[in-house]
Amino acid sequence: MNTSEKVIAGLMASLLLIGCVQTTTHTGGAHPDADQGDAAELNYQLGARYYRNGNYSLAKDRLLSSIEMEPKNAVAHYTLALAYEKLENLRLATESYEAAVRSAPRDFNVQNAYAVFLCNQGQYNEAREHFDNAIEFVDNDNAEITMTNAGVCMMQKPDAVAAESYFRLALNTKSNYGEALIQMCLLKFSAEDYLAARAFLQRYLGSNPPSASLLFLGVRIEEELSDDRARTDYSNQILRDFPKSPEARRILQTG
Repeated sequence: MNTSEKVIAGLMASLLLIGCVQTTTHTGGAHPDADQGDAAELNYQLGARYYRNGNYSLAKDRLLSSIEMEPKNAVAHYTLALAYEKLENLRLATESYEAAVRSAPRDFNVQNAYAVFLCNQGQYNEAREHFDNAIEFVDNDNAEITMTNAGVCMMQKPDAVAAESYFRLALNTKSNYGEALIQMCLLKFSAEDYLAARAFLQRYLGSNPPSASLLFLGVRIEEELSDDRARTDYSNQILRDFPKSPEARRILQTG
């Protein structure tokens, strides 16, 4: 893979987990034993903190304690699933995600998290079902993220038609959502529709801050369109604003 291909590959966004490790107090149903509920919450919060700090074994232990006290805490179940993923125990991660979905079948964060996991395991059709579940919930105030996740998953399948439909749905929901604009740009670039790729990149840059890799994508697009002036403008912006970046070194090396 040459440098340009690495830059493009590096722009392929990771799937996003939304709300997966909460820092606010979990508010489930009323606890028959308030002390036990408090202890479950404390263990969850400690487990989430350990997870954020990269102490996955300690996170697992605390989260298991929380779930033992409060078995239907979906957030604890799927934070535990994340910890199991980091510990490379995919079987227990799967069990924890499934427990989370059973505990809160209408929680769009849980549905999104499980869909992300399934997609990363190559189970694209199953992932799509859970993405669609999350999208359909009217209270999903992060719907554009879920839609974009679904699109990225379909790109990995690959199914470019389905991917584009999800990205466009995300942009219909939030027209300036940067992640969906980038993914549409990459999709069109891969399809050699360079005029459309240019348009989506320009839309992104019109409402989001640039990065060296995105500006270099602009260089690549303008090269394909044989627009030397626009290519030079992107190159000069990289050299001016990101002089120590790999993209700047690439430009200097190639002239």
